Amino acid sequence: MTGAIAFDTHRFVKRLTENGFTQRQAETLADEHVALLNANLATKADIEAVKADIAAVKVDLASAEAGLKRDIEAIKAELQRDIEAVKAELQRDIEAVKADLLKWLFGAMIAQGGLIVALVKLL
Repeated sequence: MTGAIAFDTHRFVKRLTENGFTQRQAETLADEHVALLNANLATKADIEAVKADIAAVKVDLASAEAGLKRDIEAIKAELQRDIEAVKAELQRDIEAVKADLLKWLFGAMIAQGGLIVALVKLL
């Protein structure tokens, strides 16, 4: 037997024939057991191939992680620029509203002053 594990086919056949199997049935069953074991067991080469695949996936993941980090940093920078632009625009809007308020306030003060002068002259 050249399988990956030790399977004593002689003992297996002997036990089966002792318990009522014919020699031919016992040998056929032993051959099928060996074939089943050999087909379903991983060899060292199989394990090494899986290890190599895992290593390749790790490299791919590390590369993808680095790419994602770069993308996140680029998005952060873009968002920061957008925030600064919104702040600047908001500041301009506040200054424009301030100017309008001062214009209306001075206009109202002049109108009030004129009204007070007119009322004083009338009295």
